Amino acid sequence: MNTPAIDIQAASKFQGKRQTVCDVTLKIAAGERVALLGHNGAGKTTLIRMVLGLTRIDGGTITVDGAVPGSAHARRVSAFLPESVSFHKALTGREQLLLFARLNGQPVSVVAPLLERVGLADAADRKIGAWSKGMRQRLGLAQVLLGNPKVALLDEPTSGLDPISRREFYGIVDELADGGTAVLVSSHALTELEARTDRIAILRAGNLVADSSLADLRTEAKLPIRVRVTTEADQADGIALRLGGQRVNCRGVELTCDQTDKMRRLGDVTALGALIDDVEVIPPSLEDLYRFYSTKGDGK
Repeated sequence: MNTPAIDIQAASKFQGKRQTVCDVTLKIAAGERVALLGHNGAGKTTLIRMVLGLTRIDGGTITVDGAVPGSAHARRVSAFLPESVSFHKALTGREQLLLFARLNGQPVSVVAPLLERVGLADAADRKIGAWSKGMRQRLGLAQVLLGNPKVALLDEPTSGLDPISRREFYGIVDELADGGTAVLVSSHALTELEARTDRIAILRAGNLVADSSLADLRTEAKLPIRVRVTTEADQADGIALRLGGQRVNCRGVELTCDQTDKMRRLGDVTALGALIDDVEVIPPSLEDLYRFYSTKGDGK
């Protein structure tokens, strides 16, 4: 059996008498992309620091490619991109990445292609002090790519990036995963994560309350599906009455149903024939699921 790239078993952490990470068990295989979600203070950053060996574990075990966090092997195979990455402002982007390449034992020939890959070729010889936050984040991503790490830990990695840069960033994450890197992404940007990860892990007050694929979480949560219908002109009120839905604009009607009832409700819609112009089925979003799991048991 292959060793997980990250293997967290009943990991715990205390701050004084308060337990901030509560017996968390989470495995990430090579090439897998996992989103780590949770409110501020849920334990995400603490867990990442434990994996990196920056924070001592108070209970349980963690291994990185079979090694103890913080060991020489674990450091060698891991890469980390924090939310607020910082570099020497007096250096150019090229100089900074050349320094990292030398420290990492990589040939200097890898620097120019990496700068091109993260969209910094044109700014490479400008001082980092004149760069935007988004440009510094992209330089941080180039640092992550050095040496083809087996594990990449990304904490709010798209902070400061524009929409196009975000899409390009996740394209690079996909390349990392395709090359066998295990990727753990902690982010509040739920919409962009929805189609970009293989599994969703949700922390609530230090407890792992969900860990599965988006499809499986939808099945488990049993949240309603929305069916949005566009009607012919002046038909919305009548259609809403017949379907038991709610009119949402001049030609729109929206109704909800359980997953098990979806096909029957779609049959009701299609039976209306020419009165219907369009129909859209909207499953629970990652935001809906996050709200469900992160407040489960609160009566919200």
